[in-house]
Amino acid sequence: TGGPFSLQKILPQFSKSINCPIFIVQHMPPKFTKSLAERLNSMCSLEVKEAENDEPVRPGVIYIAPGGYHMKVRKNLQNEIQIIISEEPSSTLHRPSVDVMMNSVISMYGKNTLGIIMTGMGKDGYEAIVELKKIGGYCIAQDEESCVVYGMPKAVNDAGLSDLILPLEQIAEQVNKVFDNGRRI
Repeated sequence: TGGPFSLQKILPQFSKSINCPIFIVQHMPPKFTKSLAERLNSMCSLEVKEAENDEPVRPGVIYIAPGGYHMKVRKNLQNEIQIIISEEPSSTLHRPSVDVMMNSVISMYGKNTLGIIMTGMGKDGYEAIVELKKIGGYCIAQDEESCVVYGMPKAVNDAGLSDLILPLEQIAEQVNKVFDNGRRI
């Protein structure tokens, strides 16, 4: 809840110097995520697209999980990371799921994964952030005041898993610092 507006606020602020892929799960029904990706692409200096099955992962591209499907990453036979779009697992409350996507990303990128949890209902993303923190990864969560619904960030913040708790307007600035200065947040 509030995600599309929040993405429109922060993604255009992301620096062109970001040289890693960005994976986004927005809880939306099928067909809406493609138009969201197209709208965001028109506003951003980085390419934004709805993820496609079997496409290779490219640095500096923002991939949005298609509504109704999970987005995962894996290595193909050429040892390149590619996107997998699937209805499995079918047991999740949300499809796409932050937990499914982020656990997949963590399996490929390990502690170099930066998890960002923003406005939304429920706890989707919490379990993956637990795993990320176990291996030394970093988490930014949106603060309560700037959320439309404080459910997802609240779950992470209440558990003490967030390295930074920021208002929406400051998230992009912190992400850019990583790439502009070549250092960790």
